[in-house]
Order: sequence, then structure tokens, then C-alpha cells
Amino acid sequence: MNSPFQTQLETLHHPMKEAIKALVRIPSYLQEGKDGYPFGRAVHEALAKATEIAAELGFRTWYDGQGYYAWAEIGEGDELVGVIGHVDVVPPGNPAHWTTPPFEPVEREGKLYGRGTQDDKGPMMAALFAVKALMDADVIFHKRVRFIFGGDEENHWRGISRYLEREELPNMGFTPDAEFPLIYAEKHILQVVLSAPRHPDTPFMDLGTAFNAVPGEALYTGPRQDALAAKLDELGFDYERTDQGIRVLGKAAHASLPEKGVNAICRLAIALDAIGCQSPTIRFLAQTVGMDYHAEAIFGKLEDDVSGKLTFNVGKLTISSTEERLGIDMRIPVTANKESVVASLKEAAAHFGLLYQEHAWKASLYVPLDHPLVHTLLRVYREVTGDRQAKPIAIGGGTYARAMPNCVAFGPNFPGAPETAHQADEHVTLADLYHAMEIYAAAIYELTR
Repeated sequence: MNSPFQTQLETLHHPMKEAIKALVRIPSYLQEGKDGYPFGRAVHEALAKATEIAAELGFRTWYDGQGYYAWAEIGEGDELVGVIGHVDVVPPGNPAHWTTPPFEPVEREGKLYGRGTQDDKGPMMAALFAVKALMDADVIFHKRVRFIFGGDEENHWRGISRYLEREELPNMGFTPDAEFPLIYAEKHILQVVLSAPRHPDTPFMDLGTAFNAVPGEALYTGPRQDALAAKLDELGFDYERTDQGIRVLGKAAHASLPEKGVNAICRLAIALDAIGCQSPTIRFLAQTVGMDYHAEAIFGKLEDDVSGKLTFNVGKLTISSTEERLGIDMRIPVTANKESVVASLKEAAAHFGLLYQEHAWKASLYVPLDHPLVHTLLRVYREVTGDRQAKPIAIGGGTYARAMPNCVAFGPNFPGAPETAHQADEHVTLADLYHAMEIYAAAIYELTR
């Protein structure tokens, strides 16, 4: 169905694309405390740029100037519709795995490449420019529409937490940071550290980039490399020998869908354990976790009908001169009991002398399918796309929707479209993003009636 705002939307395709490029050029991954900003100077610059873009479009804007959060607003009235997203990104990983540099946006074959194009700079700009199309069509907003930009979504949500402490909560809203038609349930997210004193024979390691990313490679620089290579060959695990050491190869993916990746740290651990490594973290991974993304040896078959199975991702392994540390990300079914999960993990870890420490916790999201927000957004999606087959879904991903009441994740990925967030060559198909603009324009129009 053609949007009644089609002319205004098409006029904004090019400026929206340029706005995304301007944001992608800012390498806004977490650099804790760098240059006096809580998440680093680049996150501050990305928040300032998002605010600048919104102001140029005619929004009222506010930025705390400290690097936590910003917002942009249009419309009048007591009620507030929120569009919540983030300008921080995960680190780029190995630049050699990118076809073009991760922070130099490039268009080719109808796609825009660069870190943040899909998660979440591209979608936030699509929604922002969708509202600009409504403004250009002289739509009267009977409620205020506020875009909320967070600066620490990929880690500890400290940006949006500060917003919640100091600012007005939307009455309802959505985050353009997942899939269409919409997400009505998100699993609990539990990130933990398992640690132990370093075993004296264990070589130093610093592997993985983030708790919530399946590591696509793991570089081993320690002794017995010939034995390790032989065992990797025997196991059928891909690797390459370099001047630095042995690089075990996997496939990067988001921790919410670890089955779409191949965990290189776990592959390395299995091989090291098999050649006699006595590291407690290595032995735990090899003998308890292995390549099982559901960790059934620890938790059994833990799942529910709403959100599916527990997932378990080993995102980081650090072995220093004194300590070994594992960083683990779990996505827990919405009806599961946290205390039971923690008890099972503590028991399994203790068998290897590992201590448990909670790193981060986000409770689940569940908005019933008969909720008015769900009903409105689903109707708009179906009217604009003609797709009446796709159903609301539950995910393991954690979006800002769970930070606020009456909020769900809504697009921008269409059913069956590739998920490239957190991966090398992250990209968005421009035609899909333009189509998402139509949906966002229609949705915000309806939510402000």
C-alpha cells in the first residue's frame, strides 16, 4: 500500500542516508572514561551529532553534554509517545574481516555498509526522518513524540538508566532495534563473570570483544602450538597459523542467537583441554559447555512456550598474570526463575574452582498480544506491507523496550532479511530501510491520534 506521505518520504531518502553516514563515521563503541566522558569521547560525539541532526530537522532537542543521553521532541499535549534507540555500537572486531573499513560507510549494490547501519544508527534515523515526513505533510501531532538516544545500550544501559532517573517517561512507545512485525517478549539477560586464580602453566590470553557477541576468532600465542594445531585438525576446527600464533576461527554472531555463530573461544578451549591444559576456565569450557549453546549439561532442557530455550554464550576469556576470567552472556526464558539458574551455574562452576560474580541483569519483557500498543503496531505493519502471515515474536535479544512500560521492539528488519548486527560487513538494505520509514510514519501518525 502506498503511504499518504509517500512524496515527503521519498524526498527524505537521500538526507536520511547522509545522516546515517555521518553517524557511522563516528566510532562510538565503549571506551570507558576516555577523555573524561563516561563511555568515551566518540559516544559523546555521536549523541551530539544525533541531536544536531534532529535540531536541523526542526525538533526541540536536549543533550546532557556528558555523554549519557539526548532527546528530540515534536508535537504538543500531555501524552508522550517514545521512540527509544541508541547511538553506541559494538567494537568492529578484526578490520581485516571487513570488505571496507567499518567506520567508513560505503554504498554498493543497494546496501549501506558500516558499523551501526543496522544496529541502531540506521533504524533511528529512519524513524526520525519518518516523523520529519509527517512534519513536512503538516500533520498535527495531538501528542508529543520524543526520540530518546542512549549512549551505553551495548553494555550496561547506564545512559538510559540516567534518563529514567531524570526525565519524563513515555506513555507508550517502541524501539526500532529488532524485527517486524514486532517483538512482544524478550528473555531475561544475565551476564556473569566466572573467575579463579591463574593456573601456573596457563599462557596469558585476552580473547573476545564483548559479553554479547559470539567471538569469531581466538588467537593463541602460548606454547605447544604444533600439538594444538594437530588437535584442531583432528577435531575439524578451522584455524590459521600466523606470525603471532594460531588463530582459531569461528563465526561472529549476536549472543541472543549464538546458534547462528561458531564460538572460537570454545573451540580453542576444547582443543587446549584435549592436549592437557590445566587451566580451570579452559577445563570448565571444554568439559561442561563445549559447543552447546544451551549449556544443557548445566541447566538441562530449560525452555518455555513463550520465548524458547535458554542460550549461553562465552564472549570473553582473559588470563592475566594472576587471574582467569570468563565473561558469559545468558538469555533466560521469560517464565524461568533467575535464582534457580544462578544456583545451577554456581554449582557447575564450583566443580572447577570458579567463583561466580554477577556482571549485569536485565529482567524480561512481556507485553500481551491483546495490548492496545501491540494491536495498533501490528495493524499498521499489515496495512503498509500487506503481510498478514508474519506473527509477533519472542527474542533472546535485549532492546531498550524493556527499560520502559508499554514499549515493544518494532522493526526494522523484515521477516527473512539477513541479520548483520555485530558482524563484519554489517549493512542495511536501503530499499528495506525506506520501506521501514513508511511503516514508522504510519505508526507514529496512528499513535499520536
